[in-house]
Amino acid sequence: MDAIDRGRHAGAVVLVTGGGSGIGLATALRFAREGAHVVACDIDETRTGALEAAFREAGADGVAMVADISTQAGVDAFVAAAVDRYGRVDVLANVAGVMDAFLPAHAVDDATWRRVMSVNIDGPMMLTRAVLPGMVERKAGAIVNVASVGGIRGGAAGAAYTASKHALVGLTRSVAWYYALDGVRCNAVCPGGVRTGIDSAPRDPAHLTGLAPIHQAGRRFAEPDEIASMISWLASVEAVNVNGAVIPTDGGWTAG
Repeated sequence: MDAIDRGRHAGAVVLVTGGGSGIGLATALRFAREGAHVVACDIDETRTGALEAAFREAGADGVAMVADISTQAGVDAFVAAAVDRYGRVDVLANVAGVMDAFLPAHAVDDATWRRVMSVNIDGPMMLTRAVLPGMVERKAGAIVNVASVGGIRGGAAGAAYTASKHALVGLTRSVAWYYALDGVRCNAVCPGGVRTGIDSAPRDPAHLTGLAPIHQAGRRFAEPDEIASMISWLASVEAVNVNGAVIPTDGGWTAG
């Protein structure tokens, strides 16, 4: 784990999605340990309870709640919880994501396509739309999206996941350009393999055959906090001139 800078986000109000496990959990705890007021959500009530306990154990100011960010009602409730409690949102970390069982385009079913798109791009878009007015009014704000190497290449995942993460990269760049003069920054991190609990089992092992050359070139699996440290840095004043960046955090996987 990288060293914690306990004053890096002192007093900042931070939203984190997918906070119950993996990169989201590591991100929520890192922001809290670095002085932020954190409001994190997850769709799993068991996980939010564990996150609340982790906040208390760390002596940090954090709230965990159940919310489905693939729905407008879930987004509204999540953002309202932060605004009602703290009056604003300074940082949005869009971490929640789901995989697509590595289904190629000829095999992807409508339910998988809709689910992946609703979580991986619809949720971040609705959350971004919700927090932007306040950030623009205050002339300050940072949004960090967790994309994927699947958002910058075509052979890392199935069709739905790949399309959703490419869309998230596009949203990142659009927001960064349009709101730069309003003091709002938007960046994306693109992890490769990370040791998380995300369901990445293929529905049919044969679908991995075409992806094998890319997968075999992977350099290493990251720990969740290695990605969280980059998210924290991008959201901080240290990265004041970093905007619209799409940063591979993949141990060199896409360098070759």
